[in-house]
Amino acid sequence: MTSFDTSPQLNVWRMLLALAVVFVMLATTGWTAMRGHRTTTELAASLSAWEHGSVAGHRLPDPDAAPGLLAGFFATLTEGQQVSLARRYPLAVGNMNGAPVQLRYQANRIALGKARRVELGRMRDKRLTSSGQYLAGRRMHRLESLMEPGRQILAFDPDGSGRVAEVLGDLDKAERVSVVVPGVDTDLLTFQRTNRRHSAPAGMAGALYEAEREASPSTRTAVIAWADYTAPSGLGMDAATALRAEAGAVRLNALVRALPGRAPVSLFCHSYGSVVCGVAARSLPARVADIAVAGSPGMRAESASGLGTGARVWAMRDADDWIEDVPHLELGGLGHGADPMSAEFGARVLSARDAQGHAGYFVPGTDSLRNFAEIGTGAYRAVDCADDTDLCRTDLSVGASAGRA
Repeated sequence: MTSFDTSPQLNVWRMLLALAVVFVMLATTGWTAMRGHRTTTELAASLSAWEHGSVAGHRLPDPDAAPGLLAGFFATLTEGQQVSLARRYPLAVGNMNGAPVQLRYQANRIALGKARRVELGRMRDKRLTSSGQYLAGRRMHRLESLMEPGRQILAFDPDGSGRVAEVLGDLDKAERVSVVVPGVDTDLLTFQRTNRRHSAPAGMAGALYEAEREASPSTRTAVIAWADYTAPSGLGMDAATALRAEAGAVRLNALVRALPGRAPVSLFCHSYGSVVCGVAARSLPARVADIAVAGSPGMRAESASGLGTGARVWAMRDADDWIEDVPHLELGGLGHGADPMSAEFGARVLSARDAQGHAGYFVPGTDSLRNFAEIGTGAYRAVDCADDTDLCRTDLSVGASAGRA
């Protein structure tokens, strides 16, 4: 090979070409962007109304105040006053970190009902194209599903393609809390699916909740399906950079800091969701005990210790997951850095046996889901390591990485 062939410039172009080829390949395997969504400002309007509102003759607090301050404010109100605020400002209260979770569920049910009526009207609006009416119908049916009895919607934003978060279990009384952080093409319409159910956030969280209950019936657990950030659509530049992850990391940090109680929290981050978790890691509170990634393109760090977190860092990848072919590098803002599965990264590498490709880590009966459930319930010594050794189970003190001397 000539000196020209080994030049840094050629290596750079090879890496860029590899990224381009992979993005084109992935774009043809189902990661397609959903376009044509309307843009609204319902949440902004509700927050603005809140900022100009009052209760019992007193101004309402800043909706962006620290969760502890907002929790203290709501604690001073009567039940009737709380319900009145939820009815007057449903989107503001439903998305307010620090508001009581039961009140948020109630507020979001009101907000979902209002959004459903809007979509029902759009379905019949002759000014819309047939495709616009069809999309309104899909959204209307999704909103109806989220309003079914027993569903606990912790966050809901109808703006754009929509954001939502749902709780399974009793969040107020949980002894362990798990948060599922999904990847690209996650929005209101893709929050749950009938086909490939366990590839959507609601299905992922549901499977994890049931697996945790089976793994430790005596442990009170709660699982959050957290699709409350604006995920990239398809495999464009947003998916190749950390821009959406950085905004999502702020929201993830706010969620965790607002959770009631002091139960340990485990994050389960899939695909681009692992980028969100990687960016958020340094600022997460100490109650986050675990960050587990599956099918990760990288975490925007060169090592587990470089994440700057005291949480245990776990990683898994199915043998048939195409994410393995994504170049694990970061160059000029493109790509997401080192492979969390590599020995050099220093994560605790878990078995993903029987997982079904890139979207199948939460399928019941897989090693991947069983391992997630053991982590979520704190049964760390019961996990299965990727290499049939106990390396991932060594030195289980918080912050210690398997494989480190």
